[in-house]
Amino acid sequence: MESNTRSHMNTLYPAIPPELLERYLSLLGVRRQKPSMDALCELVQAHLSRVPFENVSKLYYKKRQGLRGIPSLELFLDGIEQFHFGGTCYTNNYYLYQLLANLGYQNRLCGADMSNPDVHLVSMVNIEKREYLVDVGYAAPFLTPMPRDLTTDYIIVLGRERYVLKPQDVSGCSRMELYRDGNLNHDYLAKPAPRQIHEFEQVIAASYREDATLMNALLLARFFPTRSLVIHNLTVIESQGTASSIQSLASKEELSQVVLERFGIPEEFTLEAVNGLGQLRDAWN
Repeated sequence: MESNTRSHMNTLYPAIPPELLERYLSLLGVRRQKPSMDALCELVQAHLSRVPFENVSKLYYKKRQGLRGIPSLELFLDGIEQFHFGGTCYTNNYYLYQLLANLGYQNRLCGADMSNPDVHLVSMVNIEKREYLVDVGYAAPFLTPMPRDLTTDYIIVLGRERYVLKPQDVSGCSRMELYRDGNLNHDYLAKPAPRQIHEFEQVIAASYREDATLMNALLLARFFPTRSLVIHNLTVIESQGTASSIQSLASKEELSQVVLERFGIPEEFTLEAVNGLGQLRDAWN
């Protein structure tokens, strides 16, 4: 085993240098604690509120740096600190998994299937004799770890959306379903086998193809204990409780202004990201 990796639950995970670990925690606004359910909940909630799901950085880094993979941890933290970036599912979920592993949590990096295999990542965390699904990369209000030892559906409702985590199937997989306005809109199947990030290199590279969903749509989302803020293409959606308000934007220029006002990402980054995009697609299709 190389010196910069550690063994954990039969997987290898990269050791985060102490200065980057402390920087990560500082950006989340949390202090280092021993693994516990309360500390895990604090980390997950902080990640969702301070590190948005967004693909502005994905589009920008592809255009400016030719990036076709997950940004380095240092670039990820630079983006959070300097430009209020976050990331998409691979980046946000992988680095939270890595952070948890370095803090001593018993967790696994796992793949999840949507329309294609392994197009999503999640963590499965063992804490206080139970296993939980942790997902900060689905643009969803998963503010607390979700138990996997279910006998009935685990349901989260926010605004017009209802998320349903089903009990495990016979293979130990967990299905997450997203219902919007009462209709099944999207879902994924999280698989319990431990994985390593290099196993996802091809599918991550494919997410940068010209025809890939997040190369043809804009999606930003941030979640708080009782509310959410989502920008999907030229629409701003704010939800609280079971109510949602929807605002339509007139242009990409107005979009860049609203992204600055509501997410803090500089206008020039958003304009650079969306410049050249044609008809914006539904990010959930």
